[in-house]
Amino acid sequence: MPDPRAAYSQRLAAYRELASAKNRVHIRIGNFKLAVIAAGLLLAWICFHRESQSSYWLLLLVTLYGALAIAHEQILRARSRAETAATFYRKGIARIEDRWAGTGQPGDRFRDENHVYADDLDLFGRGSLFELLSTARLPMGENWLAHWLCTPSPKPAILERQGLVAELRGKLDLHRDLAVTGEELRVRLNPESLIGWAESRPQMPGVAARAAAVLLALAFVAAGVFYLKTDTVLPLLAVLIIEIFFRQWLRRSAAAVLEGISCNAEGLDLFADILQRFEREPFTSPRLQGFVAELKRDATLASHSIRKLARVVHWIDAHHSLLAHLVELPLLYGVQVAFAAEAWRRRSGARMRAWVAIAGEMEALISIATYCFEHPQDPFPAFVDSADSPATSRGLDLSDAQRAAPFYPEPRRVGSESADFSASSAIFDSQAGAAPFGFKGACFSDSQHPAALFDGKDLGHPLIPAAKCVPNSIRFDSSTRILLVSGSNMSGKSTLLRTVGINAVLAMAGAPIRGNSLRLTPLQIGTRIHSTDSLQEGRSNFYTEILHIRRVFDALAPAATGNNGPDRPPLLFLFDELLEGTNSKDRRIGAESLLRALLQHGAIGIVTTHDLALTEITAALGNTVRNMHFEDQVENGKMQFDYKLRDGVVTKSNALALMRLIGLVI
Repeated sequence: MPDPRAAYSQRLAAYRELASAKNRVHIRIGNFKLAVIAAGLLLAWICFHRESQSSYWLLLLVTLYGALAIAHEQILRARSRAETAATFYRKGIARIEDRWAGTGQPGDRFRDENHVYADDLDLFGRGSLFELLSTARLPMGENWLAHWLCTPSPKPAILERQGLVAELRGKLDLHRDLAVTGEELRVRLNPESLIGWAESRPQMPGVAARAAAVLLALAFVAAGVFYLKTDTVLPLLAVLIIEIFFRQWLRRSAAAVLEGISCNAEGLDLFADILQRFEREPFTSPRLQGFVAELKRDATLASHSIRKLARVVHWIDAHHSLLAHLVELPLLYGVQVAFAAEAWRRRSGARMRAWVAIAGEMEALISIATYCFEHPQDPFPAFVDSADSPATSRGLDLSDAQRAAPFYPEPRRVGSESADFSASSAIFDSQAGAAPFGFKGACFSDSQHPAALFDGKDLGHPLIPAAKCVPNSIRFDSSTRILLVSGSNMSGKSTLLRTVGINAVLAMAGAPIRGNSLRLTPLQIGTRIHSTDSLQEGRSNFYTEILHIRRVFDALAPAATGNNGPDRPPLLFLFDELLEGTNSKDRRIGAESLLRALLQHGAIGIVTTHDLALTEITAALGNTVRNMHFEDQVENGKMQFDYKLRDGVVTKSNALALMRLIGLVI
């Protein structure tokens, strides 16, 4: 695999030179066009003022100008494609050099404050994981990528996806072509609505009604010609009266068809261009070959069908133009366009869902493949069945991996706030060791769960520049299930949680991780890293925190997952400053109860705290809970952190030192 920075730099230089060359040709053609215009004005003066030359010479100059205009347009498009390609490689180099924040799509439309880990792990927004990964051009590609990040995939799908990414990461020409395709188009495309329209039942009558509409339009033209030749208006009026009743009969059905397509023609043109590029690409994996075969099924290319629909939508977009209004009644313009759209839907509508899914999954795969190419030092994680198993090497069951995915991840939501409060207060109403949140009697014993494993060597955070990132190794197995991490403020506790969490998200999405290696069992993920109070909703910071913890526990509930057995993936939980908004006594009882319930459900995870009293619960929970810490030093009046994780409980705090450093009298 070539060095990504060198490969991108070489291509960037080539496209910059190409854009410069096209710009020089653009200037020459522009000057030539001006010369032709000047020559045309001079020749017109000679022909019409002095009458010494034939006016046919003007036709030659007009033809020459037309040819130059066509060539000029082609040169401008070629320059634009070269500049777009150069921009693509410039952004790629910026991603490699950790200068990418704010240059891509943030994915804000996927943000959901009720999701169990998306906000805590910075999956969406400026400088987010989605912005780092996504190179998708279509909404469906963004939807698939967001779904993979927000919903951990089953193991067969992950393993297959790793193989697909490995095949796609070296296809640099495919990456480039998708980036430059239709860059000038103003895309408006809603894939869910488009599928809904394509699969809805027919609303226009059959072939006979369409033939009648065509005959009425032809009859109007014939009656109009007859009127111009004979001044007889009666046939023309008769046709118009029939058209009025015909149009009134079909008006509502035609409007429903025309208004149901929630996209513009340029959005469909881009969709067709991307499908056409996939149709041309040779692949080796059965799944990708199956995609291409589906796009070419029944001797009808998907790109051709989408392009035909784009032409219909062009007519729909023109429906409100002055010319369309003038011919609306005499030629039944809206009805004719509705019949054309209906004919397309009858012929190809049933295949729209497959085409949208293929485009979405391919764009999501190429987004991950691009990231994989740009970060060759990041390995794929190895999946095992349990903590005592070696890395899996068995073949893939494609039937499991090919399950459909929704366009948007379904957020896990809770019931009414009164119910949440009652359940949440159970933390403190129960004795230490009881299961919180109504889980009493519903817990599985440890023996019912496969031993969860998360063994990461030198894990780093992909959103932190490599020059500033301090890696740490983390291991959870049957002997160490929970890490209780203590440390002072700003020492790196929250960053550790985000590092572990975001690498778990990457692993469960089928992407490479940031680190030397990662071995893990399939996992669910739940976090509570930051929470804020809400004045409008009357919620304190502590109440918001326990509501979010409740959603993490809901991920373990059989009713929430639809899986009542021990085959559910174990939970990886990440809690920052657990129950920090209450007194130390209730915090101790509540934290011990929560962690005991999580252990009973086979969960693994990290809890951070700067309350040293909380570290004493390890004695009550057994030897599977391990204390670790981060340290800091004060040197020359400044706080120094090395961000390295160490065994044991932290022995000092920096709160008073920080207060003195900023000038407070202590």
